[in-house]
This record gives sequence, C-alpha cells and structure tokens, in this order.
Amino acid sequence: MDEFYQTNFYIILGIMAAAAFGLTLLFGRIALPILRAKKAGQPINEYVTAHQSKAGTPTMGGISFVPAFLAVMLAFCVYFVLTYGTYWAFELIPVALVCLYGLAHAAIGFVDDYFKLLRRHNEGLTEKQKLLLQVVAAAAFVAMMAITGNLTTELHIPFTDIRWDLGWFAYPLYILVMVGFVNATNITDGLDGLSSSVCATVAAFIVAFSVAEWYLISDGTTDMVGFMGAALLGCVIGFLMYNHHPAKMFMGDTGSLFLGAVIMGCAVMAGELLLFVLAGMMFVIEMLSSLIQILGYKLTKKRIFKMAPLHHHFEKCGWKETDIVWLFTLISLVFCAAAWLGR
Repeated sequence: MDEFYQTNFYIILGIMAAAAFGLTLLFGRIALPILRAKKAGQPINEYVTAHQSKAGTPTMGGISFVPAFLAVMLAFCVYFVLTYGTYWAFELIPVALVCLYGLAHAAIGFVDDYFKLLRRHNEGLTEKQKLLLQVVAAAAFVAMMAITGNLTTELHIPFTDIRWDLGWFAYPLYILVMVGFVNATNITDGLDGLSSSVCATVAAFIVAFSVAEWYLISDGTTDMVGFMGAALLGCVIGFLMYNHHPAKMFMGDTGSLFLGAVIMGCAVMAGELLLFVLAGMMFVIEMLSSLIQILGYKLTKKRIFKMAPLHHHFEKCGWKETDIVWLFTLISLVFCAAAWLGR
C-alpha cells in the first residue's frame, strides 16, 4: 500500500478529476435535449421577478453529474481491488457508504424536482417530507459508519489541537449538522453557476486537505476522501459548462442535495466535521440569511434583507448576477483557505 500512495496518489487524483469532468460533459450533452423534449423546465418562484425570463430552462441537471461521480468512484473501487487485492477492501467501505448517502439525497431531490414539474409549481415535496427523509438518510449513514468502525466521536476544534470526545452525543450532532448543511447547499442554488462555483472551491479544499494530511500521516481513509474530492471537483467544473450564466441547465434539488451530502459524507469520513463546515461557510451564510429573515420578520414585522437568501438581496441592490457569483466564490475561497490553515 505504501507503494500505491507514493507512486500513484497524485496521478489517480488527476485521472479521477478528468474522468468525472469528461463524463459530466458527456452525460450533460445526452440529458439536455431529453430534458428539453420532456419540457422539464424550472418553475420560477413568483417572488423572484428578476428570474422570470429563466422559466422553462431545463432542471434536474444533477442527472448529468450524479452518475458521472458514481461511475468514477465505482471504477476506482474496481481498480483498487483488482490491483491491491481484497485484503485492503475494507478501505472502500466508507467510500461506498458516502456514495450511497449521496445517492439517497439525489433520489430525494429527483422526487422533489419531478413533483415540481408535474404540478408546474415551485414546490415539490413539502419541507417536512424532505426534512424527514434527510434525517432518516443521515441517521442511517451515521449508524453504518459507526457499526463499520469508520466514525469517530471526537470533535476536532479548528486552529487548535483540541479533540473533544462527545461520546454518544456525537451522533445527533453529526445528523443535525449534516442535515443543515445539505439544506444550505440547496438554498444556495439560486443563481446561474453559484452553487456549482462554491462547491468547486470546497471540492478543491477537500483535495488539498487530503494531500496535506497524506504528507503528515499517510492515512488511507484521508486519501480516500481526496479521491472523492477529486471526482466531485471534476463533476462540478464539468457541470459549470452548462450552468454558467446564462445557464442552459439547472442542477435542481437532484444535484444540490447530492453535492451537500457528498461534502458532509467526506467530512464525517475524515473526522473533520467543523473544518469542512468552515470550508463550506458560504453555504452556511446563505442558509443563515434566510433564517435571520424569517425570525426577524416574525419578531419585528420588518425584513432584515431586501430578499433572502443573501444572493437575492444583492440582486435587489442592483448587482449583476455574474458579479454576485464571482464575489461569493472568492469569499468561499477565503473560507477554504482558512479551513486549510485550521487543520
């Protein structure tokens, strides 16, 4: 195994990113005309007047990069077993669990997108239905990670050497943070290329984190996280070819929920929950802006922002859509750099 990491680690990272990029482009080219033919256009919220011209743009674009990610990870797992034998196959257990966790959220998102299209309305599953399904998926993932010995109850505090052993309390904390983060990625998907761009910075952080940790501890689990990060990076960059302004295709809940789930799956697998949340803080800020808007209006009957989530506030202030995406992506890069320093 030492030889594997020493000679092939960087090469495989690059191959997986390139393969995911290429497959996403291919699947996107196949999916786009099908979605158009099926009139799978995105229903636009009536309150977002600036986006009414986007009505009819194909959604469910996640079907282009979800199978690309899974195909690349499956090919890697087959290669790994064939090359290094079944003795090391236990390294692949958390990888499989993360893929299943992501796939479960892609399925939730797909059903939600399908009902939106069926009803021709910007609401598919109810919030309670989605939340319940997400909690069940997160609980099942955490349980399986714990049963297979791939989950730590120690919570690392970024920028310190403190690792706080939470015992059984770690499990509900993991579930709470995972569900919250997944919904944050969903909320962020509101401008052309926004969620894809922010996710690309987080995926790049995951790869950088894995490479840095490899130098320190050469831990197999951490390296597997890097391989998933590379595949994720290739997927979102590939999807940006269709999703940048003006978007030819939206990722829909099918894609946004999947992205959040894979990021959180990697966080749990690496044992760095807070660090990965810090890297994805732009997603969290978007979610917090919506919560602040709701709570502020209930308490004061006044709106804190012109519109929530935060990217719509900037639109109401007269910012161009592309400028907002660039700004949020740069801010996300800063948070990712902070997370890398906080290891």
